[in-house]
Amino acid sequence: MSEWAPKRFWKSADTQATENGFGILLDGRPVRTPAKAVLTVPSLAIAQSIAAEFDAQEDRIDPRTMPFTRTANAAVDKVAIQHAEVADMLADYGDSDLLCYRAEAPDDLVARQSTSWDPLLDWADSVLSARLETRVGVMHASQDPAALSKLRQNVHEMNNFELAAFHDLVAISGSLVIGFAAKAEFMPAEELWLTSRVDEIWQQEQWGEDEEAAEMAQHKKAAFLHASDFLRLLHQQTPR
Repeated sequence: MSEWAPKRFWKSADTQATENGFGILLDGRPVRTPAKAVLTVPSLAIAQSIAAEFDAQEDRIDPRTMPFTRTANAAVDKVAIQHAEVADMLADYGDSDLLCYRAEAPDDLVARQSTSWDPLLDWADSVLSARLETRVGVMHASQDPAALSKLRQNVHEMNNFELAAFHDLVAISGSLVIGFAAKAEFMPAEELWLTSRVDEIWQQEQWGEDEEAAEMAQHKKAAFLHASDFLRLLHQQTPR
Protein backbone atom coordinates (compact mmCIF):
# COMPACT_ATOMS: atom_id res chain seq x y z
CA MET A 1 0.00 0.00 0.00
CA SER A 2 2.90 2.40 0.69
CA GLU A 3 3.79 2.41 -3.03
CA TRP A 4 0.44 3.87 -4.03
CA ALA A 5 0.11 7.51 -5.11
CA PRO A 6 -1.01 9.53 -2.07
CA LYS A 7 -3.55 11.59 -4.03
CA ARG A 8 -6.76 10.36 -5.62
CA PHE A 9 -6.33 10.31 -9.39
CA TRP A 10 -9.59 8.70 -10.58
CA LYS A 11 -13.18 9.84 -10.89
CA SER A 12 -15.03 6.52 -10.68
CA ALA A 13 -14.41 2.95 -9.56
CA ASP A 14 -16.26 0.05 -11.19
CA THR A 15 -16.13 -3.75 -11.40
CA GLN A 16 -15.76 -5.93 -14.46
CA ALA A 17 -16.21 -9.65 -15.02
CA THR A 18 -13.00 -11.28 -16.29
CA GLU A 19 -11.99 -14.72 -17.45
CA ASN A 20 -10.72 -15.59 -13.96
CA GLY A 21 -13.16 -13.68 -11.75
CA PHE A 22 -13.80 -9.98 -11.26
CA GLY A 23 -11.55 -6.98 -11.67
CA ILE A 24 -11.76 -3.43 -10.36
CA LEU A 25 -11.46 -0.50 -12.78
CA LEU A 26 -10.48 3.08 -12.02
CA ASP A 27 -11.71 5.23 -14.91
CA GLY A 28 -11.62 2.10 -17.03
CA ARG A 29 -8.10 1.03 -16.06
CA PRO A 30 -7.52 -2.11 -13.97
CA VAL A 31 -6.40 -1.78 -10.37
CA ARG A 32 -3.00 -3.34 -9.72
CA THR A 33 -1.52 -4.68 -6.51
CA PRO A 34 1.58 -3.12 -4.91
CA ALA A 35 3.60 -5.81 -6.78
CA LYS A 36 2.01 -4.60 -10.05
CA ALA A 37 -0.20 -7.64 -10.67
CA VAL A 38 -3.69 -6.95 -12.03
CA LEU A 39 -6.02 -7.36 -9.07
CA THR A 40 -8.58 -10.07 -9.87
CA VAL A 41 -10.81 -11.52 -7.16
CA PRO A 42 -13.06 -14.61 -7.32
CA SER A 43 -16.18 -12.92 -5.93
CA LEU A 44 -18.28 -10.06 -7.29
CA ALA A 45 -19.15 -9.04 -3.72
CA ILE A 46 -15.45 -8.66 -2.88
CA ALA A 47 -14.83 -6.69 -6.08
CA GLN A 48 -17.74 -4.39 -5.24
CA SER A 49 -16.41 -3.88 -1.70
CA ILE A 50 -12.99 -2.93 -3.08
CA ALA A 51 -14.54 -0.56 -5.62
CA ALA A 52 -16.56 1.03 -2.81
CA GLU A 53 -13.35 1.59 -0.83
CA PHE A 54 -11.80 3.38 -3.79
CA ASP A 55 -14.95 5.44 -4.30
CA ALA A 56 -14.89 6.46 -0.64
CA GLN A 57 -11.40 7.96 -0.85
CA GLU A 58 -11.26 11.73 -0.84
CA ASP A 59 -8.38 13.92 -1.99
CA ARG A 60 -5.77 11.67 -0.43
CA ILE A 61 -5.75 7.90 -0.24
CA ASP A 62 -5.93 6.45 3.25
CA PRO A 63 -4.98 2.73 3.11
CA ARG A 64 -6.29 2.27 6.67
CA THR A 65 -9.83 2.69 5.30
CA MET A 66 -9.34 0.00 2.63
CA PRO A 67 -9.29 -3.39 4.42
CA PHE A 68 -10.85 -5.35 1.52
CA THR A 69 -8.23 -3.98 -0.87
CA ARG A 70 -5.48 -4.79 1.61
CA THR A 71 -6.60 -8.41 2.12
CA ALA A 72 -7.01 -9.00 -1.60
CA ASN A 73 -3.55 -7.55 -2.26
CA ALA A 74 -2.09 -9.87 0.37
CA ALA A 75 -3.77 -12.87 -1.27
CA VAL A 76 -2.25 -12.05 -4.67
CA ASP A 77 1.16 -10.67 -3.73
CA LYS A 78 2.01 -12.77 -0.68
CA VAL A 79 -0.15 -15.86 -0.12
CA ALA A 80 -0.14 -16.92 -3.78
CA ILE A 81 3.65 -17.22 -3.83
CA GLN A 82 4.00 -18.98 -0.46
CA HIS A 83 0.68 -20.77 0.04
CA ALA A 84 2.18 -23.89 1.60
CA GLU A 85 4.32 -21.92 4.06
CA VAL A 86 1.39 -19.76 5.19
CA ALA A 87 -0.86 -22.80 5.53
CA ASP A 88 1.74 -24.65 7.62
CA MET A 89 2.25 -21.64 9.87
CA LEU A 90 -1.48 -21.40 10.59
CA ALA A 91 -1.94 -25.14 10.97
CA ASP A 92 0.73 -25.10 13.68
CA TYR A 93 -1.67 -23.14 15.90
CA GLY A 94 -3.63 -26.37 16.33
CA ASP A 95 -0.94 -27.83 18.57
CA SER A 96 -1.12 -24.85 20.95
CA ASP A 97 -4.70 -23.73 20.44
CA LEU A 98 -5.96 -21.11 22.88
CA LEU A 99 -9.09 -23.15 23.60
CA CYS A 100 -7.09 -26.07 24.99
CA TYR A 101 -5.18 -24.30 27.76
CA ARG A 102 -7.31 -23.91 30.87
CA ALA A 103 -6.93 -22.16 34.20
CA GLU A 104 -6.72 -24.20 37.39
CA ALA A 105 -8.42 -21.42 39.39
CA PRO A 106 -10.44 -19.40 40.24
CA ASP A 107 -13.63 -21.35 39.75
CA ASP A 108 -15.38 -18.49 37.92
CA LEU A 109 -12.72 -18.33 35.22
CA VAL A 110 -12.56 -22.12 34.94
CA ALA A 111 -16.34 -22.22 34.42
CA ARG A 112 -16.27 -19.42 31.84
CA GLN A 113 -13.58 -21.13 29.83
CA SER A 114 -15.48 -24.41 29.82
CA THR A 115 -18.80 -22.78 28.90
CA SER A 116 -17.28 -20.73 26.08
CA TRP A 117 -14.65 -23.08 24.70
CA ASP A 118 -15.96 -26.64 25.10
CA PRO A 119 -18.71 -26.21 22.45
CA LEU A 120 -16.11 -25.10 19.90
CA LEU A 121 -13.87 -28.09 20.60
CA ASP A 122 -16.91 -30.36 20.32
CA TRP A 123 -17.79 -28.69 17.00
CA ALA A 124 -14.26 -29.25 15.67
CA ASP A 125 -14.51 -32.90 16.64
CA SER A 126 -17.89 -33.30 14.95
CA VAL A 127 -17.39 -31.22 11.79
CA LEU A 128 -13.63 -31.28 11.22
CA SER A 129 -13.02 -34.78 12.64
CA ALA A 130 -10.35 -33.35 14.92
CA ARG A 131 -10.60 -33.79 18.69
CA LEU A 132 -8.25 -31.46 20.54
CA GLU A 133 -7.77 -32.21 24.21
CA THR A 134 -7.68 -29.66 27.04
CA ARG A 135 -4.94 -29.33 29.61
CA VAL A 136 -4.53 -27.25 32.79
CA GLY A 137 -1.84 -24.58 32.80
CA VAL A 138 0.26 -23.00 30.08
CA MET A 139 2.95 -25.66 29.57
CA HIS A 140 2.81 -27.06 26.06
CA ALA A 141 1.54 -30.61 25.62
CA SER A 142 1.28 -32.05 22.12
CA GLN A 143 -2.07 -32.93 20.61
CA ASP A 144 -3.02 -36.15 18.80
CA PRO A 145 -1.05 -36.21 15.51
CA ALA A 146 -4.07 -37.58 13.64
CA ALA A 147 -6.22 -34.62 14.73
CA LEU A 148 -3.49 -32.16 13.80
CA SER A 149 -3.05 -33.81 10.43
CA LYS A 150 -6.76 -33.44 9.68
CA LEU A 151 -6.70 -29.76 10.62
CA ARG A 152 -3.57 -29.19 8.53
CA GLN A 153 -5.24 -30.78 5.52
CA ASN A 154 -8.25 -28.48 5.89
CA VAL A 155 -6.00 -25.41 6.02
CA HIS A 156 -4.03 -26.43 2.95
CA GLU A 157 -7.25 -26.91 0.98
CA MET A 158 -8.09 -23.20 1.24
CA ASN A 159 -7.51 -20.97 -1.77
CA ASN A 160 -5.26 -17.89 -1.62
CA PHE A 161 -8.06 -15.47 -0.76
CA GLU A 162 -9.52 -17.71 1.93
CA LEU A 163 -6.10 -18.18 3.46
CA ALA A 164 -5.35 -14.44 3.51
CA ALA A 165 -8.45 -13.75 5.60
CA PHE A 166 -8.10 -16.96 7.63
CA HIS A 167 -4.62 -15.82 8.64
CA ASP A 168 -6.04 -12.83 10.50
CA LEU A 169 -8.78 -14.85 12.18
CA VAL A 170 -6.28 -17.34 13.58
CA ALA A 171 -3.40 -14.98 14.38
CA ILE A 172 -5.64 -12.47 16.15
CA SER A 173 -7.62 -15.01 18.17
CA GLY A 174 -4.75 -17.40 18.86
CA SER A 175 -7.02 -20.29 17.92
CA LEU A 176 -7.13 -22.43 14.81
CA VAL A 177 -10.53 -23.75 15.88
CA ILE A 178 -11.98 -20.24 16.21
CA GLY A 179 -10.67 -19.48 12.72
CA PHE A 180 -12.46 -22.53 11.30
CA ALA A 181 -15.64 -21.68 13.24
CA ALA A 182 -15.65 -18.15 11.82
CA LYS A 183 -15.08 -19.44 8.29
CA ALA A 184 -17.96 -21.89 8.68
CA GLU A 185 -20.15 -19.25 10.39
CA PHE A 186 -20.72 -21.63 13.28
CA MET A 187 -21.30 -18.59 15.50
CA PRO A 188 -21.63 -14.88 14.77
CA ALA A 189 -18.20 -13.28 14.37
CA GLU A 190 -18.84 -10.89 17.25
CA GLU A 191 -19.55 -13.84 19.56
CA LEU A 192 -16.41 -15.65 18.42
CA TRP A 193 -14.38 -12.52 19.09
CA LEU A 194 -15.70 -12.39 22.66
CA THR A 195 -14.98 -16.09 23.00
CA SER A 196 -11.34 -15.46 22.17
CA ARG A 197 -11.23 -12.76 24.87
CA VAL A 198 -12.54 -14.76 27.84
CA ASP A 199 -9.29 -14.44 29.81
CA GLU A 200 -8.84 -10.74 29.03
CA ILE A 201 -12.44 -9.90 29.92
CA TRP A 202 -12.13 -11.72 33.25
CA GLN A 203 -8.89 -9.88 34.08
CA GLN A 204 -10.50 -6.56 33.15
CA GLU A 205 -13.36 -7.28 35.55
CA GLN A 206 -10.87 -7.94 38.34
CA TRP A 207 -8.40 -5.11 37.81
CA GLY A 208 -10.21 -2.55 35.68
CA GLU A 209 -9.71 -1.48 32.09
CA ASP A 210 -6.32 -0.48 30.75
CA GLU A 211 -6.84 2.30 28.23
CA GLU A 212 -3.97 1.33 25.94
CA ALA A 213 -4.91 -2.35 25.99
CA ALA A 214 -8.55 -1.49 25.27
CA GLU A 215 -7.56 0.59 22.25
CA MET A 216 -5.40 -2.21 20.91
CA ALA A 217 -8.24 -4.67 21.44
CA GLN A 218 -10.56 -2.48 19.38
CA HIS A 219 -8.11 -2.52 16.47
CA LYS A 220 -7.81 -6.29 16.71
CA LYS A 221 -11.58 -6.68 16.89
CA ALA A 222 -12.06 -4.58 13.74
CA ALA A 223 -9.50 -6.70 11.90
CA PHE A 224 -11.11 -9.94 13.12
CA LEU A 225 -14.60 -8.85 12.06
CA HIS A 226 -13.28 -7.68 8.69
CA ALA A 227 -11.62 -11.06 8.04
CA SER A 228 -14.91 -12.77 8.83
CA ASP A 229 -16.78 -10.43 6.49
CA PHE A 230 -14.21 -11.03 3.76
CA LEU A 231 -14.76 -14.80 3.94
CA ARG A 232 -18.54 -14.37 3.98
CA LEU A 233 -18.52 -12.16 0.87
CA LEU A 234 -15.94 -14.37 -0.79
CA HIS A 235 -18.45 -17.24 -0.76
CA GLN A 236 -21.49 -15.13 -1.58
CA GLN A 237 -23.10 -16.39 -4.74
CA THR A 238 -23.10 -14.03 -7.72
CA PRO A 239 -26.71 -13.35 -8.74
CA ARG A 240 -27.63 -14.56 -12.20
